[in-house]
Amino acid sequence: MIEHHLAVTRTARYFTTGSDETGEAASELRELWIVCHGYGQLAARFLEPFVPLATPWRRIVAPEGLSRFYLDRSRVGVNTQAGVGATWMTREDREHEIVDQIAYLDALLDHLLPAASSSHVRLCVLGFSQGVATATRWLVRGGRVRADEVVLWAGSVPADVDPSNLAGRLAGAPVVFAVGTRDELASWAAADVEVARFNAAGIQARLVTFNGGHRLDTPTLTDIASR
Repeated sequence: MIEHHLAVTRTARYFTTGSDETGEAASELRELWIVCHGYGQLAARFLEPFVPLATPWRRIVAPEGLSRFYLDRSRVGVNTQAGVGATWMTREDREHEIVDQIAYLDALLDHLLPAASSSHVRLCVLGFSQGVATATRWLVRGGRVRADEVVLWAGSVPADVDPSNLAGRLAGAPVVFAVGTRDELASWAAADVEVARFNAAGIQARLVTFNGGHRLDTPTLTDIASR
């Protein structure tokens, strides 16, 4: 058997809260957040903790991973309400999946923030859990993405993302590592090590913790957004 690849057009889905992209509100936009969900999540539900952060001048956008699946396959065909989640990639044909997800996020940024209007808008990129890998790969390999702040929440920076390369793309933008002190999947101690590794690469990184598990926390998000 011989493996082949063919590039095709996909329809991607994303959800927003905050400033509208059209009309009068577009001129008020001063801050754009692009937030990448974790494994098995859908963008609409993932966006809910961000709703209190939305303002006429701050827009928050949650792109959804291109691959969806049933979370509990034992209920498929029996219960039409079987939950659905999305993933950014798996280990299968991973390099092409990575290329596709970077192209997707590049296209989304171009759609949301045309180059002509980007100079006055502050860009924050957040990744949660699996979304940390997606966000950091995009920041290193994306077209014109230049974040003013990065938030890496309860996830691991993948081995193929070199902090020194990321430092060059960030050009002084700070990085916040966030994790719950009771997170069963992402140890806060590991985040502390990542902070030290990023600082050694010349990135201004800090660690933020909250009393909780593997989830987003709106008060912590609000504190990060207010700085």
